Amino acid sequence: MHATVLAAGILGILQHRVPVLLLPVVSLVMGLSFAGLAFLGHETLHGAIVRNHRLRYLVGFVGFLPFTVSPRLWIAWHNLMHHGNANKPGVDPDAYPTLDEHRASALVRMSTDYLGVGRGRLRGLTSLGIGFTAHSAHQLFAAGPRGTLPRRELVLAWLETLAGLVAWLALLPLLGGVGFLFAYVLPLMVGNAIVMAYIFTNHSLSPHTRVNDPLANSLSVTVPRWVDFVTLRFGFHVEHHLFPWMSSRHAPLVRKLVLERWPERYQSMPFWRALLLIHRTPRVYVDDETLLDPETGERVATLASREAPKGSGTGSMPPREPEHPRRAA
Repeated sequence: MHATVLAAGILGILQHRVPVLLLPVVSLVMGLSFAGLAFLGHETLHGAIVRNHRLRYLVGFVGFLPFTVSPRLWIAWHNLMHHGNANKPGVDPDAYPTLDEHRASALVRMSTDYLGVGRGRLRGLTSLGIGFTAHSAHQLFAAGPRGTLPRRELVLAWLETLAGLVAWLALLPLLGGVGFLFAYVLPLMVGNAIVMAYIFTNHSLSPHTRVNDPLANSLSVTVPRWVDFVTLRFGFHVEHHLFPWMSSRHAPLVRKLVLERWPERYQSMPFWRALLLIHRTPRVYVDDETLLDPETGERVATLASREAPKGSGTGSMPPREPEHPRRAA
């Protein structure tokens, strides 16, 4: 379905069949399909849709093609590093920085203080429009120094990324500058915004943890059922981290079972509320449970509730439907 939408949009723009006033609408619809393909690629590369390795890889490549993300890189960075160390400081490549990391790196300071979401800054919205593409590029450049991929795999990841870039840039002379803007650049920004809106809520309000406990370091968000359908239930993020290889169609059952057994530990809130909290709160961890605004010194506690497992790195965990992070004393 998403591939059909994209093909129709590109052909319509190429053949000048789209009225000028409808071009932004076409870009918006294509951006929704960009995001939809990313959710499909994510679930597929976890092995939740097809089991055949080659087919899984092919679907993953197509799914992440709009963002030119190598499936090889994604598996190493997301499946292994992130899922194996969710929100563990200094290890999870997707975790927001500690205060020490913030002080030590100009790049970290720029990305969190000037381009990142939080602290009520409107300029942080740039992270929505380019965040996933920029973070993916960063992971590719960092894969060598970090040892995320062996040398041969890293070379192949670069080749896969370049193949995606060449495929999209090949459309530029055909579409022209304006056509390329509406057929790729604007849809890419829409796709980034949708994907990043979910990614921001996955772990950024939760504590840093030393033990990989999804009930402590992950947050699920609730959305209308039709949104769950088109995003392959990506909002069921606690459930996904408990069983990453599981088809998302089983996520509601997992939620039901978790709530029966650990209702006081399960973290969930409406999507809009999580986004509002992301916008209002800082993104630097002064300790595992406290977010800090380095400019003002304001401290905000991460989502927390009653009692954490011994050794989790957090003294408390969130109630089932938390209203907001509490202000730190």
